[in-house]
Amino acid sequence: MKLWVNGALTDADDARVSVFDHGLTVGDGIFETVKAVHGQPFALTQHLDRLTRSARGLGLPDPDHDEVRRACAAVLEANPAALGRLRITYTGGTSPLGSDRGTAGPTLVVALGETKRRPDATAVITVPWTRNERGALAGLKTTSYAENVVALARASEQGASEALFANTVGQLCEGTGANVFVVLDGELYTPPVSSGCLAGITRAMTVEWTGARETDLPFDVLDRADEVFLTSTLRDVQAVRRIDGRQLADAPGPVTAKAMRIFDERSAADSDPKAP
Repeated sequence: MKLWVNGALTDADDARVSVFDHGLTVGDGIFETVKAVHGQPFALTQHLDRLTRSARGLGLPDPDHDEVRRACAAVLEANPAALGRLRITYTGGTSPLGSDRGTAGPTLVVALGETKRRPDATAVITVPWTRNERGALAGLKTTSYAENVVALARASEQGASEALFANTVGQLCEGTGANVFVVLDGELYTPPVSSGCLAGITRAMTVEWTGARETDLPFDVLDRADEVFLTSTLRDVQAVRRIDGRQLADAPGPVTAKAMRIFDERSAADSDPKAP
């Protein structure tokens, strides 16, 4: 495997980032995961725009989009894969121990991992921890992911692939790495970004392409929704067949199946769609 590290393509065994990098010592960094199909990244422009929004939210310099595009192209060419997870990581760079940033400038790493298409349906759990919709990192895609690691480990222990959070006022928010949609009486809904959820790229396209309504939803909507599905870069649209101990019959249901079909067709027609 070859990676891009701070301006150059290098073998994985030779790739080096300082042990004093702020992304390592205090989680001062952001990232994007981009789906790549046969070497072609999907929705890269939207991902780069969100990378910039996250950088500004942390007070990091704007990433150079041209450099990131060159890095992505080089990594994709060097690592052929039918379906890949392209990971862009951008951190505060080498800094003193502690929370103050140094002056060395940001670190940029781009890597690719091969992956497989997700199953059409999956199981999820709910967790007792909350998302803070008023926190400094709300809505930013940062490398401070430890609470997601903990929640996802619990999901894995219970035979699930995702864990769903409420926010601090008891509203449905998001998963560790996915947005959530619910169907009530044939109508499709998803929490608004103001709930504290990430402004998912796949989420935004699904809202536009399906006409889903963005609205605050109580967390217990999961107990009565007719259908539930997840969206994310690598899941696309994925039905939920079980929530905790509750089985959802015939997942994917008709609304979810339609959303899956629409997303597959629209994404296949344009590899770099404009933001909704």
